[in-house]
Amino acid sequence: MESDYRKFFISIVLSSLLIWTLSCSGRSGKMHEPATKPAQSNSEVVPVKLIKIVFPEEDAGFKLNQSVRITLAPEDQNNLPDSVTVYFNSKYVTTLKSGKFECQVATSFTSSTGRKSLKVIAYKEGKPKNTVTRFTVIYSDVVPKKYGYKVVHTYPHDRNAFTQGLVYDNGEFFESTGETGSSLREVELETGKVIRQHDLDASLFGEGIALYRARIYEVTWKNKVGFVYNKSDFRLIHKIYYPTEGWGMTTMDDKIVLSDGSNVLYLYEPEMFTVISKIEVYDNEKKRDSLNELEYVNGEIWANIWINDHIARIDPSTGKVLGYINLKGILPASDRDAETDVLNGIAYDDKGKRIFVTGKRWPKLFEIKVIE
Repeated sequence: MESDYRKFFISIVLSSLLIWTLSCSGRSGKMHEPATKPAQSNSEVVPVKLIKIVFPEEDAGFKLNQSVRITLAPEDQNNLPDSVTVYFNSKYVTTLKSGKFECQVATSFTSSTGRKSLKVIAYKEGKPKNTVTRFTVIYSDVVPKKYGYKVVHTYPHDRNAFTQGLVYDNGEFFESTGETGSSLREVELETGKVIRQHDLDASLFGEGIALYRARIYEVTWKNKVGFVYNKSDFRLIHKIYYPTEGWGMTTMDDKIVLSDGSNVLYLYEPEMFTVISKIEVYDNEKKRDSLNELEYVNGEIWANIWINDHIARIDPSTGKVLGYINLKGILPASDRDAETDVLNGIAYDDKGKRIFVTGKRWPKLFEIKVIE
């Protein structure tokens, strides 16, 4: 009797395990599954189309502080929306009632350059039924001024320094270098002598630096990691992280500005190193790509433009390019060799009102005066 009970118990356990195994294998437990799934109803497949954007066209261009006319039209005159809500750059503009599908986006919505979204939501019986999105581009409202330069003084510079960032602060001169042998340096301005140097790990490609209070911030190119050092002795305080490439840096008031080689500048809160906002840089004709080393000069952000001899002067409140400084020919041909690379590096002496520029593997650093 006991043997029969054990056999019965074992058969029950095995049956349960078989059911559990089939269930956990992702199957339903049924012997036969339908060959095809039931077709969805038309109401689930075909979205309701109530409204379309007639004007502006995709990526239509407008100027700073220019109003934008919006013209909409119903997709079907026999199925009109009850109302349409309009948003520009994620900000509410107005609500249009059925029968009148035009409005003006006020100039207060176009006070900064960049690619801005236009979104309209059509409502029927109190419910959102149809959303349409289009983009516009806001360009600068001024033609950038053209500037030249005058060399005021020439200083020695380490020809082996692949210059990525420059900072001047109360008589102290700091420089970051990239490529093989990336480093952070304190340099004697008058002689070009390296006073002290902190080398980065060989796996890192050093980029721009910025000074905030008594700390030096340094970013790397593609590793998405940077470093915060004590200014007085280059002691590492902590690391910082960011989602883009790191190119140039500068300090603007209580924020750190970071470039990533595009036309976008990111404004970071220094303590937690989180993005506060961003600036999309445009001149009157196009977006200003390839922004590299940065410097904050008298309320403007100056940016080296990678692979050319120009510095862009940018209005940080709007993103528009105010002017271009042409530094072509500043390093004579006699000072160039096969290793000489592009112009890169801007530093500003706020007290002495001096501007310094140099380049990657340049044997000289220049104090310049900008002229019209």
